[in-house]
Amino acid sequence: MRARLPSRAFRFAAALGIVLAITFVYQKALGVNATTVALTFLLAILVVSTVWGLAVSVFMSIAATLAYNYYFLPPIGELTIADPQNWVALFAFLVTAVMASHLSARAKQQADDAHRRRREIEKLYAFSQQLLSAGNVIELLNAIPGHVAESFEAGAAALFLASKEKIYRSGQDIPQLDADRLKTVIAREEPVVDAERRLCFMPVRLGVRVIGSLGISGPVLSRQTLEALGTLIAIAIERARAVEQLSKTEASREGERLKSALLDSITHDFRTPLTSIKASVTSLLTNPTLNEKQRQELLTVINEESDRLNRLVGEAAEMARLDAGEVELKLEPHRIEEVISAALEECKSLLGNRPVQLHIPENLPPVRADLSRAKEVLIQLLENAHQYSPKDQPVSVSAEVNSDFVVTSVADRGPGIEELELGLIFDKFYRGRDQRYRVQGTGMGLPIAKAIVEAHGGTIGVICQLGKGSVFSFSLPIDGGLSRRR
Repeated sequence: MRARLPSRAFRFAAALGIVLAITFVYQKALGVNATTVALTFLLAILVVSTVWGLAVSVFMSIAATLAYNYYFLPPIGELTIADPQNWVALFAFLVTAVMASHLSARAKQQADDAHRRRREIEKLYAFSQQLLSAGNVIELLNAIPGHVAESFEAGAAALFLASKEKIYRSGQDIPQLDADRLKTVIAREEPVVDAERRLCFMPVRLGVRVIGSLGISGPVLSRQTLEALGTLIAIAIERARAVEQLSKTEASREGERLKSALLDSITHDFRTPLTSIKASVTSLLTNPTLNEKQRQELLTVINEESDRLNRLVGEAAEMARLDAGEVELKLEPHRIEEVISAALEECKSLLGNRPVQLHIPENLPPVRADLSRAKEVLIQLLENAHQYSPKDQPVSVSAEVNSDFVVTSVADRGPGIEELELGLIFDKFYRGRDQRYRVQGTGMGLPIAKAIVEAHGGTIGVICQLGKGSVFSFSLPIDGGLSRRR
């Protein structure tokens, strides 16, 4: 208030100076009639009321009326009026000046209010954008006071939630934003503005239910802005809670889906070898008259199905270790031909008489890989191609350089994969809808291959054409390839 007094005194003095200047110019320098003087005074009063407000312009109107009477209405040099008609003119001048000042000041005030509301709406919009960046409820609650202080240029802000009985602050602890005042606002359910202390309090309302309160130290905001701010905060908190709950529900649903897939895999793929083993053992125990050849066949079945069970369990354990990052790779430079040769040698009995076409260019650069793990990836792709291809169709293996990677591809001439399933075949336990019961497996081979390739820093993918086959490709980094490019 003390700082404003000199400024207000200067405005009144300046208004008086303008009146004196107009009077001097028209009386001494220019010979004009009284109408011109009155219009000039009115114009000056309008300008002053627009710039400095109503109080200064009313003071200027009175000063101009006195100057107009003394210097321009007869008798000149006296504060009296000889002609009664001039009383009407003087009164009309004063009323016009005051009314014009009032209307001009009112228009300026409305323009200022509109500008202030526009600025507050812009700040509300920026604040609402910031509310969308929080990932969960706790993060949002801790961030809201800071966002309020930043968006509305406040010194401090405090958010109180009734359900948690906890205050979240913007960092600066202001004594005026205490728990008692914040709780009082919840009880009153109405915004509270303390203009003298520059404090604003508002309830955080979700519909008709008050869930908390917000206190701001600094700018004095309008009631509409305070109510909108409280509503925005309540909606943001409820939205964050809903998103968090939806995420938990989705995670639970995904867990149930994986559980169902695992149970489906266990019931179908684990039951088959167990049934064969059980039947063979039962035959051996209940039929002592079996000859040696029959006994040998039953023991062979038990041995093969036990190996199959062991492999299924091993794949599940392997997938668990890869997911946990517990498998360490022994990365060394190897030629891709070594990987392909080792994989084909191990798959020789599986492939049988199926022709394998090799397209391996000479002088391919060595890759940096764990030989046994890279071989395991290729074995998975070869087994996959063998299982889903007609017995008389060949499998093709090729390799090529692509940027800093060597890309190895396995092509089959099977039925292909539907477009909807392309994004799912590398998921754990997923198997094609039409192949689930026709081809044995657990649906873990491709996820294991993907995990191994990504651990090497490469990628794996598939392209296919229905009815004409699929091409699975994986990339391994060239040994020293990145350093050579640099």
